[in-house]
Amino acid sequence: MKKTILTLMALSTAAVSFSAAAQFAKPEDAVKYRKAALTVTAAHFGRLGAMVQGKAPFDAKSAADNAEIVASMAKLPWAAFGEGTDGGETKAKPEVWKQNAKFKEAAEKFQAESAKLAAAAKSGKEDAFKAAFTATAGTCKSCHDDFRSK
Repeated sequence: MKKTILTLMALSTAAVSFSAAAQFAKPEDAVKYRKAALTVTAAHFGRLGAMVQGKAPFDAKSAADNAEIVASMAKLPWAAFGEGTDGGETKAKPEVWKQNAKFKEAAEKFQAESAKLAAAAKSGKEDAFKAAFTATAGTCKSCHDDFRSK
């Protein structure tokens, strides 16, 4: 039953990510969408970070649940960085559009590491989880350094 629910969630997430670009009537809609997706991702990633930093006790189930959400959410915001979405209230640097291939590569690295994080968290092994978290956090930092204004 749990696998069926997770499979349905994954398919729904994929469907949303493929159709996301078509959903934006206005550029500001895309900006709102990607900000919302990244906010949810950051909230769940923060819960994992608290466990890694010792601010919260390691809880294998909570780690697995939050890591699965991060891995799913990691697929969503990228479609909302299309042409004309570089204005408005955004922290995205112009480099997102000027160096789009590099930006897409950074997004793919984050997605790949997020999937590894989810797998490590599901293992219930705290050391594997912490190592995967560190690798995933590195992709966040790298992308923020290159493509996000402070």
